[in-house]
Amino acid sequence: MGCAHGKCCLPRGDGGGQRRDGGGVPGGRGGSALGRAAVPGAGLVLEYATLTVDGLYPDSPGRESQDAHLVATRFAADPDLHLFAVFDGHGACGAACSGFARDALPRLLLLAAEDDGAGGSLLATDPAGAFRAAMIGVNEEMHAAAAVDDSMSGTTAVAALVAGATLHVANVGDSRAVAGVWRDGRVAAEDLSWDQTPFRADERARVKACGARVMSVEQVEGVRDPDAEGWLADEGDPPRVWARDGLYPGTAFTRSLGDLAAEGVGVIADPEVKTVEITPAHLFFVVASDGVFEFLSSQEVVDMVAMHQDPRDACAAIAAESYKLWLEHENRTDDITIIIVHIRDAQNSGPAGSDKENSSSTGAPIALHTVQSELPVFVPSELPVFVPSEASHLNGVAAAELRRPSSSSSPSERRLSCVAPSPTHPLLEASRPTQMDSGRTSQPVEARHPREGGNKLEQPLQLQRAISC
Repeated sequence: MGCAHGKCCLPRGDGGGQRRDGGGVPGGRGGSALGRAAVPGAGLVLEYATLTVDGLYPDSPGRESQDAHLVATRFAADPDLHLFAVFDGHGACGAACSGFARDALPRLLLLAAEDDGAGGSLLATDPAGAFRAAMIGVNEEMHAAAAVDDSMSGTTAVAALVAGATLHVANVGDSRAVAGVWRDGRVAAEDLSWDQTPFRADERARVKACGARVMSVEQVEGVRDPDAEGWLADEGDPPRVWARDGLYPGTAFTRSLGDLAAEGVGVIADPEVKTVEITPAHLFFVVASDGVFEFLSSQEVVDMVAMHQDPRDACAAIAAESYKLWLEHENRTDDITIIIVHIRDAQNSGPAGSDKENSSSTGAPIALHTVQSELPVFVPSELPVFVPSEASHLNGVAAAELRRPSSSSSPSERRLSCVAPSPTHPLLEASRPTQMDSGRTSQPVEARHPREGGNKLEQPLQLQRAISC
């Protein structure tokens, strides 16, 4: 356990007999407990796990993790509201920015959940508007906070709110949420957010209209044609946002919280919000930082979750594979944070398929497991201030030593198996569209997420200091 590349400790496809504490990679935190929350209004049970793995930075061995996350079940004391969010900080003060956003976002959402005097609340009547107000509020408070220097630092944010039988996802930046949906005999990935980067033509045009230059580092250096737009997502030199007459901010995303200097060239805090109805075909969803999606596609992540009945095992497998791929392509890894939420029918909250054939698609027995019925409650006080609980963050520290990788194959090198849903999760035919399908043609085609800095050791010192991500 604890190999640097993750190969020797990846959980098997049957999900049995593996460690769940740190994902088999150094710096693994969280994932030591399995959380469970009922959604009585929809007849559902949410079973979730979290895992954070600190990034490996050989040139900065004492570097602090800049990821943060929160799990707030029974949000606003409502048994049907459950909030899951991931924040990925960047810049010299990235950890402070992500921590600030983690604490401020639920507090501001609580204000939107309060009674508006007409028997309702903005969170209930207009969740998209509530998220926009909360995200923009976090941004404004961060600018004003004396303890946080967000002039050249900030954080991305992706938050998923289960509201009964509805799921609302708000995204600012390039972290991501994706759902696993049973369709045509397999678990298909349905993106719940879209990365906001200069690879997107609409985002590129928007920041340019605000006066930004969009160029890769090589274009800034004059190595490539500065007017060319043929960037490749996997070449390690993504398009970035620059001031017209300066070598800053150099962000590889077009929206964020904080990043005061970048606001002048169109890097905004306004989130994109997606709302879907949870149907029996929705098996789980994942909320994760871009440390996961740097080299793994949404479908690859969903496939790996589908291999495991226990979300703790899935967190460990995804973290180990992400860590391995980072070290195959770079001399470092990014911070990695994952939240996996299984959606169970309240009448059959065991592993999907357990009451059907008691076997996985590969014929291996499904190991029923016991969950901790812990419901961390988010209750507004007279002065609503969010206090993260140990149960909410699941931050049990599990240190591990680096080892040499074994010859075991990784999940991406194996045929991935999927677990069939139970009879209480009727399979939906492709002819029955869901809200997740509506409007997808208007969204940009997903590209693999660009590496934020590439190999920063090879960049000019001046650009290293200018790039805040």
